[in-house]
Amino acid sequence: MKVKVVNPSGKKVEDIELNEAIFGIKPNEHVVHQVVTAQLTNSRKGSASTKNRSAVRGGGAKPWRQKGTGRARAGSNRSPLWVGGGTVFGPHPKKYRAKVNKKVKRLAFKSVFSSRVQSGNLIVVSDFGIKKKPETKKAAKVLKKLKAPESVTVLLSKEEKLTYLSVRNISGVSVVTTTSLNLGKLLSNQAIVATKPALLEVNEVLSK
Repeated sequence: MKVKVVNPSGKKVEDIELNEAIFGIKPNEHVVHQVVTAQLTNSRKGSASTKNRSAVRGGGAKPWRQKGTGRARAGSNRSPLWVGGGTVFGPHPKKYRAKVNKKVKRLAFKSVFSSRVQSGNLIVVSDFGIKKKPETKKAAKVLKKLKAPESVTVLLSKEEKLTYLSVRNISGVSVVTTTSLNLGKLLSNQAIVATKPALLEVNEVLSK
């Protein structure tokens, strides 16, 4: 299948041939949900921790005698019923892991890219024209000329370091590279703006 490529001014310069098995399939929403859920699960630190009554400092002596005071029986001032006491059924450090088959991951990425192509929310630009130093203002102007929505994901190849540094501080813009593709970021915004080298790289990797 052919996809239009525009220059930084938004004018068409060429068409590139992409694998229809990647950019032209019927999106599988269930697989996308499965992979995103696994990604969010694996990002959890699981470091939340609380102390039970045996771990809280103090509570060695019985607060008052068992009978004759008119008050309820109490064996420790570190009881969960007391202020400063231990926590009942609180969280403890835990590892969160969810495994997803490689084929399932590939299908999820194919589904997202195909969905963006079919909805017209994939913009392919030859480059951002940033050659010598990072230029955030220039990158913002390019996105404006491309008529990209306010919330957009920019996909770059690993060689486009200056463009990465230029785009990452723009409000509403998420940046991903081909070496660290993130399904959540690709889905979190209304559209994807991909440079030609990055998209060809994705086409090659997902075609294997």
